Amino acid sequence: MVKEAIKKADVLIEALPYIKKFHKKIFVIKYGGSILSEERVRKSVLEDIVFLRYTGIRPILVHGGGPNITEKLKEHKITTEFFDGMRVTDEFTLKIVEEELNELNDLIVREINAYGANARGFKKEDQLLTAAKKRTKKDLGFVGEVIDYDKIKLQEALETSIPVITPMGISREGVAFNINADDVAFFLASKLNAEKLVLLTNTLGVMRNQQDESSLISTITMKNADELIDKKVISEGMVPKVRAAVKSIEEGVGKAHIVDAKIPHAILLEIFTNEGIGTEIIK
Repeated sequence: MVKEAIKKADVLIEALPYIKKFHKKIFVIKYGGSILSEERVRKSVLEDIVFLRYTGIRPILVHGGGPNITEKLKEHKITTEFFDGMRVTDEFTLKIVEEELNELNDLIVREINAYGANARGFKKEDQLLTAAKKRTKKDLGFVGEVIDYDKIKLQEALETSIPVITPMGISREGVAFNINADDVAFFLASKLNAEKLVLLTNTLGVMRNQQDESSLISTITMKNADELIDKKVISEGMVPKVRAAVKSIEEGVGKAHIVDAKIPHAILLEIFTNEGIGTEIIK
């Protein structure tokens, strides 16, 4: 019993230098995909985020909702078309996207509040994000990219709460756009010079061999990242994540972390222990 208690105290002592170092620093955390729908995983993630807030760190949560949206569209017998990983969004699809994202936003805010912290949800109508139509080879409809944000609104929210941000924005002409949640997280982390950008995924991080968990690469420099992409060690959906993480570090983010959200308390293990459990991308 005493040994167990000492072990717990050791863990807290190991975390202390990190708690001191990151006091009042901003962490931007991106959370989406299928791991957002799993209640056990979601509650563990949100508990970690609340813990960060209580240690004096200022977390911002940007959430997606892709699988929920796809399921809802299936109910309406609408097949989703993707181009370069982005959902082609017509007017009806945009309506479904907004409904699903708003529902998820409300759920996350409720669950964070239930842990005793104060969450502040930001939806399209809060006009936190200014968007412009995304230009690609194919017309994606109402798909946008972030071009600006309301600094005062976000700073005020950070003083008293955990901002929970829906990836939707409104253009200067008043048109609503669906935005990729990764892009929103990268944009905000860069603009805020965040200490950390944390990308929660359903894989351990960057691995040399996808079938071998012991091949996890725990640290990648910006130079390594290009080499690993060229050698196809980093491939498919991980490529845009790593590229954008590198770009955000170039623009002032301290470090980026790719972490498996399915591991209980993954964020705390990555941030507050010497070894970490995912892949960190550093200058």
